[in-house]
Amino acid sequence: MKGKIYCIGTGPGKDDLISERALKAIEESDVIAGYGLYTDLIAHLIKDKELIVTPMKQEKSRCEKALEKAEEGKTVSLISSGDAGVYGMAGLLIETAEKSDVEVEVIPGISAVLAAAAKLGAPLTHDFTVISLSDLLTPWEKIEKRLIAAADAEFIIAVYNPSSKKRADYLKRACEIISPYINENTLCGYVRNCEREQEEKGILSFKELKDFQADMFTLIIIGNSTTKLIKNQMVTPRGYKGL
Repeated sequence: MKGKIYCIGTGPGKDDLISERALKAIEESDVIAGYGLYTDLIAHLIKDKELIVTPMKQEKSRCEKALEKAEEGKTVSLISSGDAGVYGMAGLLIETAEKSDVEVEVIPGISAVLAAAAKLGAPLTHDFTVISLSDLLTPWEKIEKRLIAAADAEFIIAVYNPSSKKRADYLKRACEIISPYINENTLCGYVRNCEREQEEKGILSFKELKDFQADMFTLIIIGNSTTKLIKNQMVTPRGYKGL
């Protein structure tokens, strides 16, 4: 008898932001698979489970091992932080299980971009885009094109993976690329370690963002020309007040 794999988004980090559906799936599972940081965040929920933990850059191996367990008839939860379909494991898992009879069910979670936006106010009320500055899997030339297209179209831009030890200047480079399209006084916001210990957040101008020191655990939101500050919260009006 074939097992099943749940691909679960566990949200930004806190228990009260994990859905009941995800909690039920974790409880039903015999095996939990994930990156060590993310399994650590839910360690108290998986004490009696068999664990498959692989480091970064071994996502394919993680999916293959999870599939093997499901092929043995076990119920497996493959977890991602945030939402499993937003820079998460859902796509790779479905690809890995393409020729298998094992059922894959994707369970949504609160993505980092939505959690961070809520911390800053309501900056995503109008059209927005999400772009990662990590060029590990996407060529930098393509990232540049996407940044320019988004800025030229005046999307609010949410930036994942803005900097790392190896990519210390990537956020500055991104700001320089889009600076012809964005006023230097445009409101921007950042949230570091959203909904986790040592959370930090702040609001600054686009001019200040160019020299901001971010890391892999920081999410940046660049507003558009209508984004404004109300009681220290970023708000991008949708236009409802004018109806």
